[in-house]
Amino acid sequence: MSEEPRSTVNDLTGENAPNAPGQETLDQVQRQRDDYFDQLQRTRAEFLNYQKRSKAQAESDRIYAVGSLARDLLDGLDNLERAAEALRATAQAGIHEGIDLVYKQFLATLANHGIEPIEALGKPFDPNEHDAVSQQPDAKQPEGTIIHELSRGYRLRDRVLRPSKVIVSVKPAQ
Repeated sequence: MSEEPRSTVNDLTGENAPNAPGQETLDQVQRQRDDYFDQLQRTRAEFLNYQKRSKAQAESDRIYAVGSLARDLLDGLDNLERAAEALRATAQAGIHEGIDLVYKQFLATLANHGIEPIEALGKPFDPNEHDAVSQQPDAKQPEGTIIHELSRGYRLRDRVLRPSKVIVSVKPAQ
């Protein structure tokens, strides 16, 4: 009795038997492979996004790190400005010119680090940049215009470091 050799290739591919156990195992392994490959691609994309976010956050932290120090210096800068104004009226010219020079040097140093004063006087009130301390009737200015700046505000690049404290105009009572 002679036996015919079986085709192992046909058994693996399932050509001889459509529901052969080997074919089901192969299909299952292929699905699992595809799932693992999909997970790998997603993980790779998530990691690249994480790297981009981390780099952007580190850059932002570096740029805005000076903000805390600047906020602490602004009160001293305000006092220096008040001293310069007081000395203009009472002191010799050389003294108040020296104080003005130091004040301008402070402003230039802050500007080198991206810190600029917020211009407020005569501008419309913006709650994102200004802190309204009070309102005052003024017939010359449109309602909502800043007519007096009590304390100058500062901006660090695109962020408000400290809002300006201002007085805003309102319509006079009739």
